Amino acid sequence: MKRWNGWGNVATDYPLPAPAEAYLVEKLGGLSALPDAGLAEVVQSVPESRLPMHRLVQTDPETRLRHARGQSLPDWVALRSGRVEAFPDGVAFPESESDVAELLGYAKNAGARVIPYGGGTSVVGHINPAGGDSPVLTLSMERMNRLLALDETSRLATFEAGVAGPRLESQLNERGYTLGHFPQSFEYSTLGGWIVTRSSGQQSLRYGRIEGLFAGGRVETPRGRLELPVFPASAAGPDLREMVLGSEGRLGVVTQATVRVRPRPKTESFHGVFFRSWEQGTAAVRSILQNNLPVSMLRLSNPQETDTTLVLSGKGWVDAAKRGLGLVGYGEARCLLIFGVTEASAGAVAAMCRKFGGLVVGTVVGHAWQKSRFLSPYLRNTLWERGVAIDTLETALPWSRVEAASAAIPAAIVEASQARGEQVLAFAHLSHIYRDGASLYTTYLFRRGADPDELLERWGAMKAAASRVIQTHGGTISHQHGIGTDHAPYLPNEKGPLGMDAIRAVCQTFDPDGMMNPGKLVS
Repeated sequence: MKRWNGWGNVATDYPLPAPAEAYLVEKLGGLSALPDAGLAEVVQSVPESRLPMHRLVQTDPETRLRHARGQSLPDWVALRSGRVEAFPDGVAFPESESDVAELLGYAKNAGARVIPYGGGTSVVGHINPAGGDSPVLTLSMERMNRLLALDETSRLATFEAGVAGPRLESQLNERGYTLGHFPQSFEYSTLGGWIVTRSSGQQSLRYGRIEGLFAGGRVETPRGRLELPVFPASAAGPDLREMVLGSEGRLGVVTQATVRVRPRPKTESFHGVFFRSWEQGTAAVRSILQNNLPVSMLRLSNPQETDTTLVLSGKGWVDAAKRGLGLVGYGEARCLLIFGVTEASAGAVAAMCRKFGGLVVGTVVGHAWQKSRFLSPYLRNTLWERGVAIDTLETALPWSRVEAASAAIPAAIVEASQARGEQVLAFAHLSHIYRDGASLYTTYLFRRGADPDELLERWGAMKAAASRVIQTHGGTISHQHGIGTDHAPYLPNEKGPLGMDAIRAVCQTFDPDGMMNPGKLVS
């Protein structure tokens, strides 16, 4: 069963090794476990539904609670403290496109707002009811999860958009294919969610971001069905797929999507390389990309993340490895690169790394990362229960700005926390590499307090400080998580007044009454 107030399945845990807990105490100060509100207690706070009865709509309190929030830090605070301010009035589970169309008509007649719901994995507030006088219908796509067609000649697969990552891949793998889209939320996130948030998978260097994989599909809107025909390329005016990509449920509900697939690779491996400094590592990954070496993934951790990752892994060889690295000149400034390859190209990539002082350490570290890459989100539950909150933010910048931003963003988070008398552990990695720049992903851990308001205030100060630095350095406010509500204040600066008017005009065209996911992306 899925957790109602945290990440993932209740049967899965990520234990925290004793050395890791000691490390966190050293970095953050004394930790104390704090009680959370119980499910029964929070269910009692769910008000009566304001929606009329419908055969596809469930209005029981627990179902509504389980679809009320996502995975952002404010969502966790609300659920764990039992202070959820707004709930959907009902949750619908359509099983076909005709069900979706019927539900949109039902919502319009009821004066309701509609929130499309994929896997509930949003970390920026995409699925949260905004409150107000209008009832809210959350439309869960989880039952629309089938592979509808596979064109092996064209290598195109058509799915219902509610399919989650594991089911999508298993249906393709049975036929010898893969989409290759593996975000960290892979266990629960859905194809439709990937599309409307412009998601990027961990191996996008080989397989591409979702905008390159999305070939066409269907969207049920309040004004009817939008058909997006599949072409290998077209010069027939603006590409309507681009309006759907990143639309965050404001136009309608993606019901079907055709995606570009490829044969499943016979071999795939992940390798580790240590560099003496962040500067050497960034130069190496830039060179790998700009020399067109065939890799599926490049992930470079800064010194603080390298150290923290090794400690949190709890592996018995970590201390010996750190001592050995120090003896050969890879000291406190060392950075870890993990690269993935699907062909016999590991040697060429390793050779390029050595040109920049890289110490290639084989597949042990890479295999450990691969084994835990979809398990690591469960660490968030464990840390919370030990009294530690964790959040992330990400951006993408040109290479000429990466080095300065990689230092300034964590520094801004630390400064904002220290101004409130608290320590924070902030670190970063390059998660996606491009010829002209890179995605910079920042993680920060900080102590929980007993007061939810104080915790949110501290988090807000750190997030705002980092977001301002991102935009000061010319980065996008979101490389892969979308906008939702948390990033909405920063979008106008990135798009400009005319750009924001254009986005609003598109929303108005498909949803003239403003019933689709209000408050997200744009006001």
